[in-house]
Amino acid sequence: MLFSGLSNVKQIKDTLDVITGIVLLLLSLMLVLYLVPNYIGEPAILQNPMMSPRWLPNIVSWLMLAFSVLLILQGLLVANKSENDERKFIKGSFRRFVIMVIAFLVYVLFFETLGAILTGILATVLLFLAHPVRTWWVYSFAVAFPVGVTLLFVNVMNVPLPLMPY
Repeated sequence: MLFSGLSNVKQIKDTLDVITGIVLLLLSLMLVLYLVPNYIGEPAILQNPMMSPRWLPNIVSWLMLAFSVLLILQGLLVANKSENDERKFIKGSFRRFVIMVIAFLVYVLFFETLGAILTGILATVLLFLAHPVRTWWVYSFAVAFPVGVTLLFVNVMNVPLPLMPY
């Protein structure tokens, strides 16, 4: 029995989601199967598996793999046709882009000089300025979040970070 045409084959509803999901799937497979096992060493004497340097990259790469599969499924099942679709990209202004790049450069260039806490606060304030955050109490998160994340990494995960400038 011959089929005429592709009427029985389901078409892709959102091509961009499927392509992005496939690219992320390939990258996450490369992380899970090759990069993390071969390039992140574990010490011979390990007291707790959560103290391993592979623990966090492993979790991130497996989560990336799961979300890439979900993104592919979303592209196959959900159409991106409506005008009020939340997934549509809305380009920001050039000023916003420049401030976000400056925040990234501040974080990268001054991380060791100023320490993780001060650099995190400065970069977060710049990111808040780039976006339309105009409520004063939200800026308290610009202090609380970098301090909390830095202390989490230093005290809980035992990651040595420069805390303050010396």
